Amino acid sequence: MEGTTKQKAVQTDNRSRIYLYIVLAVLVLAVVFLVMKLLFSHREINAHLLKDEIYLNENLVYTDNTAGAKEWLWEFGDGERITKQSGFYRFKQSGSYLVRLTVDGKMQRQFAVVVKDTVPVLVLDSIRITGPTSGTVGEQLRLEAEGEANIFEWSFGETGRVDAKGRTAFYTFRSPGRYNVVLKTDRSPAPVYYTLNITEFDDLEMIDPGAGSAAMMDDFKLHLQAIANGKNFNTHYYYLVKKYLCNGEKTSAQATDETGSKKTDFYSYCIGLTFSKNIVIDEVGLTLSPKKCVGMVNVQQHRTEK
Repeated sequence: MEGTTKQKAVQTDNRSRIYLYIVLAVLVLAVVFLVMKLLFSHREINAHLLKDEIYLNENLVYTDNTAGAKEWLWEFGDGERITKQSGFYRFKQSGSYLVRLTVDGKMQRQFAVVVKDTVPVLVLDSIRITGPTSGTVGEQLRLEAEGEANIFEWSFGETGRVDAKGRTAFYTFRSPGRYNVVLKTDRSPAPVYYTLNITEFDDLEMIDPGAGSAAMMDDFKLHLQAIANGKNFNTHYYYLVKKYLCNGEKTSAQATDETGSKKTDFYSYCIGLTFSKNIVIDEVGLTLSPKKCVGMVNVQQHRTEK
């Protein structure tokens, strides 16, 4: 009888210990749950940008290391979005942007980013671009690459693709703006950049060929003198080519000065003006075709002592 009583007491004691362990386990789990909830309810975004001031040809490098994060939304202030934790992004236009990161759909952080215009650079002093720095809509521009290379690929920044190949590139812009020309070669470890400012052409300044031969010759003389004076070659040259000449650059031109007369094509004559110094255009004679375009250019000029 006494043994049975002791056995029951032991069983009761064991059950009490089991209940106690269960209660303690529940309390521990509750404490852990509360601590985790407390920690995650006060999470802060741990994200950063490698640089907050970049150029157009640079990547914006971004990353996030927020504890426990599962979803990310990067908004770059230009309408573009990326849902990756880390990566890089390249802006298409210069300016100031507010980059916003949203973590797990609720936590947010913002970063101010400044994107600067790309500065024309010389890569390893091997390849460089020469040509005009400005032009007008509809004007054919000519850029030259100087340096040793076999492959030249030009992107003028308007179409988003390769626009020309070769050492000499021609391009006509359709819209005004500031464009970053990119030249890639097989000798340059990085692209060469060049900036062009394109504006609208003021049609009111153009002379109608039907307005009279005197007005045409005066207008022609004005633009030839501008070329001789070192003004923007492409602006004045292509104005004359597109407005007046029947055969474009191959239209015949004859120049007469104190040394005699020389006949060549119009392009070669105008290029010669850029290399000659102190040339004064005295008189321009234009031979009109039945189509009322210029088929022959005659120039009387002289060189000053300056």
